[in-house]
Amino acid sequence: MPQAKPPNGETSGSRLRSALVLIAFLAIAGYFLWAEHRAHVMAAVPYLPWLLLLACPFLHFFMHRGHGGHGKGDKKDGQK
Repeated sequence: MPQAKPPNGETSGSRLRSALVLIAFLAIAGYFLWAEHRAHVMAAVPYLPWLLLLACPFLHFFMHRGHGGHGKGDKKDGQK
């Protein structure tokens, strides 16, 4: 019994080729990014833990901004 093709006409072989091309592109791009920017990355490594700690207050501020802050949940009248 032959298998039906997906509605967009894409076969599993073409999906595999697309995935392999994407992986190859990302590998090549990653190599060139590393080769060209290695000195900048290595200069920033000693500061990474401090940058992560510095990012915490900013993330907290921007992530809690949309729901009205702490302790103001959806409470009905008469509930604590």
